[in-house]
Amino acid sequence: MKLDFKKTNGLLPVIIQDYHTLKVLMLGYMNEIAYEKTKTEGLVTFYSRSRNVLWMKGESSGNVLKVKEITTDCDQDTLLIQVIPQGPVCHTGRQSCFSAQTSVKGFLYELEQTIHQRITEDRFGSYTNELYKKGINKIAQKVGEEAVELVIEAKDDHEDLFNNEAADLLYHFLILLKAKNSNLEVIENVLKDRA
Repeated sequence: MKLDFKKTNGLLPVIIQDYHTLKVLMLGYMNEIAYEKTKTEGLVTFYSRSRNVLWMKGESSGNVLKVKEITTDCDQDTLLIQVIPQGPVCHTGRQSCFSAQTSVKGFLYELEQTIHQRITEDRFGSYTNELYKKGINKIAQKVGEEAVELVIEAKDDHEDLFNNEAADLLYHFLILLKAKNSNLEVIENVLKDRA
């Protein structure tokens, strides 16, 4: 990338986007130093226009933004940084500074993130975490049970029951993906390759 910092008086606008959901989280600015620091450390660092200093997002709250990918627009004067947020992004405690925006990739990616958090945080009392701890055999068994229940409901005319069983299957499938060190994006790419 040949970024054009001169065109915008030394500061580039930076759009921060959730890597998994593609939800726009916030807008900030970077000078060349903030950009290099972000690339080197893998955590988003901005330039504060009001304080005239560098600041790493989450330096006081711990809600840092882990960089997954950095791209630029066609004019090389705006950055798009896809991140994995480590907590709320907005200073108000919301996930995004753009509160009304909906997820582009969809709720399943958000649910996948929640499942990941419950497991990595070893959340006490979480059904997700407890099932995960029982191991792959129990998880696979549960997916099988949910699949059978969905097939049974498919033969009847109870739309609500069918939809609930379909939801149960998807939920347990996401836990199985986590247990197998896979994720929705990997499966989505397999399907795209087959198309």
